[in-house]
Amino acid sequence: MGKITGFLEYEREDSSALSPLGRIENFNEFHPPLGEEERRCQGARCMNCGVPFCQSIIRLGNMAAGCPLHNLIPEWNDEVFNGNYQHALSRLLKTSTFPEFTGRVCPALCEKSCLCGVNGDPVTIRENELFIIEKGFEEGNMIPHPPQVRTDKKVAVVGSGPAGLAVADRLNRRGHNVTVFEKADRIGGLLMYGIPNMKLEKHIVDRRVRLMEQEGITFVTGADVGGELPAQDILNQYDAVVLCCGAKQPRSLQMEGGPAEGVHYAVDFLTSTTRSLLEHGLREGTYLSAKGKRVVVVGGGDTGNDCIGTCIRHGCKSIIQLEMMPQPPEQRAASNPWPEWPKTLKTDYGQEEAIAVFGEDPRQYETTVKQLLSQDGKLTGVKTVKVHFQDGKLQEVPDSEQVLDADLLLIAAGFVGCEPYVPKAFGVELTARNTVNSEEGNYKTNVDKVFSAGDMRRGQSLVVWAIAEGNQCARQVDEYLMGYTNME
Repeated sequence: MGKITGFLEYEREDSSALSPLGRIENFNEFHPPLGEEERRCQGARCMNCGVPFCQSIIRLGNMAAGCPLHNLIPEWNDEVFNGNYQHALSRLLKTSTFPEFTGRVCPALCEKSCLCGVNGDPVTIRENELFIIEKGFEEGNMIPHPPQVRTDKKVAVVGSGPAGLAVADRLNRRGHNVTVFEKADRIGGLLMYGIPNMKLEKHIVDRRVRLMEQEGITFVTGADVGGELPAQDILNQYDAVVLCCGAKQPRSLQMEGGPAEGVHYAVDFLTSTTRSLLEHGLREGTYLSAKGKRVVVVGGGDTGNDCIGTCIRHGCKSIIQLEMMPQPPEQRAASNPWPEWPKTLKTDYGQEEAIAVFGEDPRQYETTVKQLLSQDGKLTGVKTVKVHFQDGKLQEVPDSEQVLDADLLLIAAGFVGCEPYVPKAFGVELTARNTVNSEEGNYKTNVDKVFSAGDMRRGQSLVVWAIAEGNQCARQVDEYLMGYTNME
């Protein structure tokens, strides 16, 4: 497992990031990788800890720790240290379906559970993972492996996000005939339109899709299953159907004031930019622009941060991010010990860029929008109010209202489940949370031969969880189709 004394000899070294003022000139990824020797030293830091929390997901209270994919992390860290990159790739791909995605956008639950992190800095697990897969592509080891034997079973996967792609990949490798239906004009789901280029350039998604096509998977875009394409037609033509449509229903805000031009949901805003980059090179007039505008973003999560980074690249005049929760502490609280996820303050790339451009942190904590202010139907500002939680309920702080000038309000307050028309078309039951109704670890729905996985089943979550669910769902589908399964 790496070099026995490596964690004592080498300090953690992350891939560098381009300076905020330099990287905002474009929408490219901005973390140049470490050199090969430096990366081998990082692999050497993986210690022979005996109980690698990193590679096995466990529940601690209401949180999860470790890798949902059960990646064989110590094994491939050892191979990286020894320069055996093809062996490292083999061990990585045994459990990780799309490491080029998780190596870029996963928050690295594994690293937060790394034993090196108890008294120092954890191993650079995510970056090691990304190094292995990109080395695999670079050296020509990521070649198509279509199944040698095909079954006569046909499977329809509805939705091409990380869960849908994972289901399709596993079932295709088993030999089933898989068709993926995607409502949008490009394959990838949130990988394509929900995550901006700075974190995941779209040629990376296209590269994987081409590989899957060469392995025999059929992709159909512009297919609105449950809408223009009747659900019954899909049920009639396929032996199993897997719904992986995500949790796309955005959470709205309870705001006073009428509708106003300049108010948008975050995903619509981010999608507009990505589509324009792909089709028009971000030509003016082809996307929802923040150029020269005073922007307010509601929501303190990853999506809100992505909006900040995007708006700054557009050339916004100012930007403020509102977060209902209190500011987290800079250090772990005693009640939040290792290996739990650390509930500490994080300044992400968009916030770093806002600080560099405007000279101050854009975040305002324990604050939300109470009222829209407009003139002639156009947004001119928002009235905010301080809030706090009391007995589990959100309460306004008296006399805490403030007016912020704003031409653009982006709502990144999370999601409230799936778009209900798809499950309704198939007769699939939903929970009160607007997710597919199924038991923990069970991907079958109430409708025969219809399954579901990913955010549509579990609610808004991480890419790595969606992939894990897709893998597990594929096994259950295979067992349904064949009467048994030999899938791991």
